[in-house]
Amino acid sequence: MHATLVSTARYLPERELTNDALRAELPPEARGTVDKLETATGIRTRFIAPASWAASDLALPAARTALARAGITADELDVVIVGTDTPDYLTPATSVVLQHKLGATRAGTFDVGCACASFPTAIATAAGLVALNAWVRHVLVVGVYAMHRFAEPADPTRFFYGDGASAAVLRAADAPGVIASAMHADGSFAPRWGIFGGGSADPAGRPIVRFVEPYPSDVNDEGWPRIVRELAERGGFAVRDIDLAIFTQVRSKTIHNVMAALELPIARTHEVMHAWGYTGSACIGMALDDALARGKARAGSLVVLVGSGVGYNQAGVALRLGDGLH
Repeated sequence: MHATLVSTARYLPERELTNDALRAELPPEARGTVDKLETATGIRTRFIAPASWAASDLALPAARTALARAGITADELDVVIVGTDTPDYLTPATSVVLQHKLGATRAGTFDVGCACASFPTAIATAAGLVALNAWVRHVLVVGVYAMHRFAEPADPTRFFYGDGASAAVLRAADAPGVIASAMHADGSFAPRWGIFGGGSADPAGRPIVRFVEPYPSDVNDEGWPRIVRELAERGGFAVRDIDLAIFTQVRSKTIHNVMAALELPIARTHEVMHAWGYTGSACIGMALDDALARGKARAGSLVVLVGSGVGYNQAGVALRLGDGLH
């Protein structure tokens, strides 16, 4: 059996925090950083969840919408996979919390924790489960991001952190839907950006996000084209045949650089960071859902999703969209 994508969904919380509003909240000496990041990334605003919400609360409405669009109920799910680096807890897994909130009583669950590469990694993992297990018919994949909860109020890198969630349902099918995957990592970059307190390396440390040192631009400028070319080689297609390429939504200039390197027209990608901020583990699924809603891909389209997260992890999947996608 093969896995095919049958629905997508996204969720944004109601409260908007524009760059101007963020500047007003930051100390005067930090406001210039917002100006620089706005120019560098293209981000203009972001949305913030209520203070009482955890990641699973953001994930729940996206998951429910994806199930409704797929025409299935929660008790038809066999597996729930949540990709996030802002979990409800270190343990138990956020996926099991979401499973209970959904009422997906039959489903097994697990989390994928490779930051902003989590969504394509989870899609590839779901496809493997479907291929190897006759009992797996429906898999829910969720990407969710609540990084603002871990940021210090005076830290100007709050600029990046918008809350949001995305979801997708994959179904067992006779024809290939997920047709290739690719992954790379380099743990030498791990100390540069992360939530470093609260884990076994520093159990007593406060779990706050810390941006220690920038990544060199070529990590994504070179890494994303490499992932796309590997997907093409493994999936048996030419790069020029890609109808839609979606990348981590953090820096518009990087996406333009990568599309030029791949010799693909800019119309074959999609950007949402200007309107929703950087939504990390959720952003690729959110951008895909928005692109589909705008008619940028349809049945038969060849779509690649490429994510890059702190650590660093990079991952990509290639999809051939089937009939009946919602």
